[in-house]
Amino acid sequence: RNKYSSSNNSNPLEVNYNETFPSIFKNKDVLGGYQFDRDSIEHFIDTALHMKAMNEHSREARLKLLDYDKGRVLLNVFMEPSTRTSSSFQTAMTKLGGSVINLNSDTSSAKKGETLTDTIKTIENYADVIVLRHPEVGAAKEAASVTDLPIINAGDGQGEHPSQSLLDTVCIYDQFKHLDNLTITMVGDLKFGRTVHSLANILTNFNVKINFVSSPTLAIPEKVTEYLQDKNTEFKDYQDLNHLKTVLPETDVLYMTRVQQERFSTREEYLKEKGLYVVGPQMLDDFGAKKSLKVMHPLPRVDEMLPELDDDPRACYFQQVRYGLYTRMAILHEVLRDD
Repeated sequence: RNKYSSSNNSNPLEVNYNETFPSIFKNKDVLGGYQFDRDSIEHFIDTALHMKAMNEHSREARLKLLDYDKGRVLLNVFMEPSTRTSSSFQTAMTKLGGSVINLNSDTSSAKKGETLTDTIKTIENYADVIVLRHPEVGAAKEAASVTDLPIINAGDGQGEHPSQSLLDTVCIYDQFKHLDNLTITMVGDLKFGRTVHSLANILTNFNVKINFVSSPTLAIPEKVTEYLQDKNTEFKDYQDLNHLKTVLPETDVLYMTRVQQERFSTREEYLKEKGLYVVGPQMLDDFGAKKSLKVMHPLPRVDEMLPELDDDPRACYFQQVRYGLYTRMAILHEVLRDD
């Protein structure tokens, strides 16, 4: 097929969604980047860009979206704090005409000792799809094993965050109009950063080069690099932040991450890593960064990017947030399709 053709359609109202985008993820769980092959990733790029086009086209188009999942119910279950992921899933479902029930650690019976599986088997009676964030690795997979409802993993501890990596891929594609032959450099907390784990997994489906730049303490886990090796994806692991200067001139996408205080056992360990790298416009220029470079970040940021970077044309992280809305609209509609 003519890949990405839908994103170039001047009038998205003329697109017959079910004919243009054959269903491939109906009733499926979205648990990790390892689930996706090139065709399914391109499918989500197509559908996310369709959602973008509909939102930006006209009030008529936005009203049409309300029929996509009218009457469907999302249970938004967040056992860890969230701003962007929780809000974007809630907004996505609302824009598709569905409704949302929010459940968090303060309102859940988990505070009374209820197990995750009991919680899922209870709340599945109230919804059509469940979005789950949980502090334990593997929690989403465990939840999926006890329900027939689609489970969307919104982050499981230091495990994976597939909707973030999909939105990152959509963002990268829409900035460069291709995904092959790009160099992506990931910097910061690569050990606990579930976003980079999922993104690295997804990028193995394309002809890319990945640079990992971190301190030795926060290096990318072996399970990720072994997966890249198995997929014959070119990568280099620099366990020294000084190597950012080495790789920046060849980099197309600089993917920054924060040092996550909540993942450290003591504050002293966190402070040893905090503030070791700070990126700003002057650093990018001094290190020979391309003018076409895009700086991305899953947010929230702490002190790894200077505020003055926000006005630099290479900054892309707030645009990234908007791609998150469109991508999560696509994910929800795909798993809920009844055609």
